[in-house]
Amino acid sequence: MTVTAAGPAARQRRPAGPARRWRAVATRRWVQLDRSADGLGGDLALYLLSAVFAAVTAVASTLAPHRAWGAVAVVGYAAAALVVVGQLVVRHAAARQRLRLTGGVARAWLTGATWAAVVAVPLVLQAEQRADGRTDRAQEEVVVVDDGGASRLLADGSPYLSEQQIAALPADERLLGYLPYQPGMAIFGLPRALAGTGWWTDARVWFAVATLAALAAALTLARRRAGPSGDRVIVRAAQLSTVLPIAALAMSTGGDDLPVLALALLALVLCAGGRYAAAGAAIGAAAALKLFAWPVLLVLLCHAATGSRRAVGRVAAGGITLPLLALLPVAVVDHAALIHNVLGFPLGAGMVPSPAASPLPGMLIATWMPGGRIVASGLLLLAGFTIAVRLVRRPPQTAATAALICGLGLLAATLLLPSTRFGYLLYPVALFSWIPVLRVAEVPAQAFAPDRDGLVPAYGPDR
Repeated sequence: MTVTAAGPAARQRRPAGPARRWRAVATRRWVQLDRSADGLGGDLALYLLSAVFAAVTAVASTLAPHRAWGAVAVVGYAAAALVVVGQLVVRHAAARQRLRLTGGVARAWLTGATWAAVVAVPLVLQAEQRADGRTDRAQEEVVVVDDGGASRLLADGSPYLSEQQIAALPADERLLGYLPYQPGMAIFGLPRALAGTGWWTDARVWFAVATLAALAAALTLARRRAGPSGDRVIVRAAQLSTVLPIAALAMSTGGDDLPVLALALLALVLCAGGRYAAAGAAIGAAAALKLFAWPVLLVLLCHAATGSRRAVGRVAAGGITLPLLALLPVAVVDHAALIHNVLGFPLGAGMVPSPAASPLPGMLIATWMPGGRIVASGLLLLAGFTIAVRLVRRPPQTAATAALICGLGLLAATLLLPSTRFGYLLYPVALFSWIPVLRVAEVPAQAFAPDRDGLVPAYGPDR
């Protein structure tokens, strides 16, 4: 009997399991849709489905700000879909003009115009109506940041109310007494605290400004590294992190997650280019705003560790220092209020339940299963432990792999947290959609060879 060593080649010949085959089929179908008609097929599907989503939201949503967004956004999405139909006609009818009217630059301009129609216009309309006295034109997070956190920060040195102060509020006002974010989030309420009520002092406006600045920097850096060869994947990533309804709706009606996500994406692009100090500053700024950025910081530290100690130090310099600078002064003023707001309330230990109650697995388990909150928390800890083991055994060698791990971790958190929202799915969706961008940003443009479907890396797949 002959014994053969099970080396890499032998392992590659082993038949793939059902999960791997399903993933391969799903990936292939997505790539086919994404690349059909030079990306226009995916554009048309995105805008048509988004128009349907906006129409349903306008009619069926139980939240007034969401209905108001849907009524405006459906027009923008429908118009964008009509433009794509025109691009498809031009693509077949006028070969000479095809690149100018249907190429990456044209698709990017349409993405920007669609963002203006489905985000900027409804955001400003709702901000104006809120400034005129409409109390149903913003989600709770906007009111909390605008009317509470910033003014308390200026007056008392802490944006948080203590447990006793919240208990002293009328029962129907206690929810808005909580600020379940990091202290840095309060800065978005400073315009209203300093300049008074106006549409431009609405926290959503400044959420949007910060988001656009970070995303523009990330997209510009990726485009510079990839060159025109990366236009297709860059445009698609921009669409899925700006005009996808889950992003557009969040930015128009709430928006506090968008700056956090945009800064995390910027940090990943900076890591792809080896700019670890700037990446640390970007993810540190995100971590000073919200806890959702902290897992990303941990993954980026593991990624930097595959390079050198100096790279780890550069990421840590901004990534750890900035959130500590935001936390320490507030902790000195009232550490108990900080813990009660940032940890106690999201975990269900507040005086009122969190409004984050989308029917995802974690919330369903916590609600309907005996001891469900403990079970859901245990499952979340198990998922975190699994990812931690993966990080220790196989730290991410590239920024693209780091984005994949971050996306999986935040997907698990979104699904398993006892208090969660569908909107949090924006994090994994955006991180997954930026993986191709990070791949083209990590190598020179000449490392890509064209084929009939687009651009394929001349080297093997990302580790």
